Amino acid sequence: MPLDYLVSALVTLLVVVDPVGLTPAFLAVTQGLPAAARKRIALRACLIAAAILAGTALIGDWLLGKLAITLPAFRIAGGLLLFAVASEMVFGVRIERQSKQAEEAIEEHVRHVAAFPLAIPLMAGPGAITATLLLAGQARGQPLPLAGLLGVILIVIAVCLGVFLVANRIERMLGVTGSVVLSRLLGVLLAALAVQFVIDGVRIVLNG
Repeated sequence: MPLDYLVSALVTLLVVVDPVGLTPAFLAVTQGLPAAARKRIALRACLIAAAILAGTALIGDWLLGKLAITLPAFRIAGGLLLFAVASEMVFGVRIERQSKQAEEAIEEHVRHVAAFPLAIPLMAGPGAITATLLLAGQARGQPLPLAGLLGVILIVIAVCLGVFLVANRIERMLGVTGSVVLSRLLGVLLAALAVQFVIDGVRIVLNG
């Protein structure tokens, strides 16, 4: 198994997933949650993203072909869904997490936020899925390179988990006002990212 293939795969996925760049988004979508809930979200999101990317490496191309789903369609759908979350962040529409009766709502919120938008489309989004499909194509079905690619995916997801676990320290440095401002600002940025997802998908379809 060529070393340059592993290095290329690691660099590509680190750049596309961008664990450090996900920190502000993680802080924004988990604002107000207790530390234990944030840890559960981080772990669950990483497990989901790892499963998606590993599944993509193994059967992604076959599955998309069978379902007749194109990557542009996936990009457009992810963009529309992400825009809904971004609007919620900008306008401060949040589940009340402070009351004792909100315990079940918090647990439900943990599950939802971990799956969307953290795991999909921020961690295992169209870019990461496309990159994984291309890297798996380079492996040409050979077991050793595919195993190496799966190892690279696990390393990248482990880096994401490590970054998420220290996000609390970053929030403490920002304070309450800083966190609120950051949440609104990141909502606008996520909305722009969502629109860009849709534009890119539409452009590929029109050019295609």
